[in-house]
Amino acid sequence: MSTRAAAARIDWGALSTKLRPDTFAEISAFRRRHTELTKLVSELREQPTSIDFSHYRKTLKNTKVVDDAEKAFAAFKPATYDLGEQIRIIEQQQAKAVATAETTAKKVNAEVNELKDLLNNIETARPVDQLTVDDVAKAYPELDKTVEKMVKRGQWSVPGYYERFGDFIVGF
Repeated sequence: MSTRAAAARIDWGALSTKLRPDTFAEISAFRRRHTELTKLVSELREQPTSIDFSHYRKTLKNTKVVDDAEKAFAAFKPATYDLGEQIRIIEQQQAKAVATAETTAKKVNAEVNELKDLLNNIETARPVDQLTVDDVAKAYPELDKTVEKMVKRGQWSVPGYYERFGDFIVGF
């Protein structure tokens, strides 16, 4: 699949919701710069590239200048650059980004599984009005030890209970 076809298939709206804002901003800036450069290249390709040196020889009195310009133009060769180093750097950055994305995906999947387990526990838990003292003691063994210690000391009231809940008297 060509790069252009792959870029055309990207759902940029959905991508913006899946990436961090700073990452999406960098990608958007890159896309914008690429679009500008593509437009500039197409405009430059449309411009005429030939020079009518005979016209300048007729117009200018000093034809030596035109001859020198024609020689310089004929000798001009555009510079070529070895892009191997830049491509290698880009591939390294891409590998880092993929590794970071995989790590993040693993963390998110672990958190999702943890939350699913928590949700399952919440959905399958018994209602509070059906819990017994034994269930609470089993869930919080330290509470059972605290109550035993209070009974040994003769503390029959829980500090702060009457202030919070009032006096509960059952009349017979």
